[in-house]
Amino acid sequence: QEQFVESGGGSVKPGGSLKLSCTASRSFDSIFSMAWYRQGPQNQRNRVASDTTTGITHYADSVKGRFTISRDNAKRTSYLEMNNLKPEDTGVYYCNSLINPAPWGQGTQVTVSL
Repeated sequence: QEQFVESGGGSVKPGGSLKLSCTASRSFDSIFSMAWYRQGPQNQRNRVASDTTTGITHYADSVKGRFTISRDNAKRTSYLEMNNLKPEDTGVYYCNSLINPAPWGQGTQVTVSL
């Protein structure tokens, strides 16, 4: 069964940047669409970005223009580059296949505060 391991989180000040990574345990080429999610303090998990192997990307309105999703199939890795971070971006970030999702990984914590 596919598994994803997220990394790259940390604590930054507003306006800062982070780049998250998500590495798949098995082949990445067949994953048509990857997505990144944020779980906030009230434990809701919302999708913030997704992509497809055809290059189509989608972003939540709250992160448009600031976040960029990308992938490197050879490295079996999805990336989420986050710029101009805001306190409301704080949360645990998870990645998963958008179609036929795998069990959730441990996520990576992002904290944006002064």
